[in-house]
Amino acid sequence: MAALNLWSHQVGMDLSKLSKKEIFLLEIYLFLYVCNELKEHFREKQHKHFLLVNFNKKRESTMLEADLTRLIVNDILSTGEYNLNGIAYYTDSHEDVIQEIVDGRNLHPSALLLKRSMELHQLVRKELYDSILKKISTKL
Repeated sequence: MAALNLWSHQVGMDLSKLSKKEIFLLEIYLFLYVCNELKEHFREKQHKHFLLVNFNKKRESTMLEADLTRLIVNDILSTGEYNLNGIAYYTDSHEDVIQEIVDGRNLHPSALLLKRSMELHQLVRKELYDSILKKISTKL
């Protein structure tokens, strides 16, 4: 909710005029939009790989959706700002769970782990999320 308050303030939206149900729906919309934008970000980063393995757009989307948490965690690790232990601590998970995600052995991490990974990712890739929020702002 804090991120929603910050974003709504930036775009001049008064959340107090919305019902709890409307706020909940807005949160869902924003979460799904951010997830889709992250998938597109990672699609661009893996463009050469997708060409090499000759994936069509649907197959790429399926892979990106299945691997979103792994891609986010690996991107966090690539910054050098956090190691496995730090990510595990931030996400309130065991380090082995994070390692399994990185290795591709945990293909179905919880939604809570995805959410917390995205929160941490937002801290280390602030410019990426700022650009996503700007896109959202222009669409509303």
